[in-house]
Amino acid sequence: MADKDKKMTVEEAGRKGGEATADSHDKEFYQEIGKKGGETTSDSHGKDFYQEIGKKGGESTADNHDKEFYQEIGKKGGEATADSHDKDFYQEIGEKGGNARAKNNGED
Repeated sequence: MADKDKKMTVEEAGRKGGEATADSHDKEFYQEIGKKGGETTSDSHGKDFYQEIGKKGGESTADNHDKEFYQEIGKKGGEATADSHDKDFYQEIGEKGGNARAKNNGED
């Protein structure tokens, strides 16, 4: 039997199709289809769906990483925030946090 008569598996066909799509489309194409997919998912699922997948993701991350991982990503996040925000930002979030704490503790 000649090679052209050989049947391709679904996996092989998917891989070839994915490679052809990647070769013929740019970053914006993937951003647009991702945005459309996200909007469709958002339209068809409620808040509970996102809470559940967030919980599962958090549990999986916690199972696979140690204290040092969280320290490192916290440090990186703090540095990125500090690089992109000024003193006024920190004063505003500090005030909001203080007000929320006072409200929760029944203070004025």
